[in-house]
Amino acid sequence: MSSRYLSIATTPSVAAAQEHYGSAQQWARIGARAHADETAQSQRLGPAETAFIGARDGFYLASVSETGWPYVQYRGGPAGFLTTVDASMLGFADFRGNRQYITTGNVSANDRVSLFLMDYAHRRRLKIYGHMRVIDAEDDSVLARKLTAPDYPARVERLVLIAVEAFDWNCPQHITPRFTLAELERWRLE
Repeated sequence: MSSRYLSIATTPSVAAAQEHYGSAQQWARIGARAHADETAQSQRLGPAETAFIGARDGFYLASVSETGWPYVQYRGGPAGFLTTVDASMLGFADFRGNRQYITTGNVSANDRVSLFLMDYAHRRRLKIYGHMRVIDAEDDSVLARKLTAPDYPARVERLVLIAVEAFDWNCPQHITPRFTLAELERWRLE
C-alpha cells in the first residue's frame, strides 16, 4: 500500500481500530516501508494501472452526500470507457441513465470520490481516491470526442474527470473468480 493511500485511509478512528484488533504495528511497518520507497511520482498512474483501467468494462464509484451518507453505484460501458487521460487524471463519458443524478449532485458539494475496479477473473482489484469534476458534454466538444467510445449507442450527457489523489492494489484474498460471457467465449476459443 502506498504511503499516500495509507495516510488518507488511516484516520484516528481507523488507527484506534487497528490498535484494538492488534494490527497497528503491522500497518506502522508497512507505512514506514511505503514511505521510504516512495518518490514524488509514486501516485502517478503507471503502465500497469493504465492497462488495468483500460481493460475494465465497469467499476464502482463512491461519493458522499451533504448529510454524510455514502453512495455507491456501478458505472459500466465498453471496455476502456474509463480512460487514463494522463498519469494523474482519469476520464469517462457519463451516459444518460435513470436521471437520479445522485453522484453528480454529491460531487458538486464534495468532490472526493473512491473508485473500486475489479478483475474478478484474475482476482485483482485497484482502489483509487480522487477528486471528481463533472462537465456538461456540450460545453467541451474536444474532451467529449476524446472520452466518447466510438460506436457505443448510449447518449453522452456529461464528461467526468477524476484527479487521482492515491491508489492501491489490493490483495486477491477472498475474491471469488467470476467471468463475463466475453471472457468465457474467448477462453473457449483458445
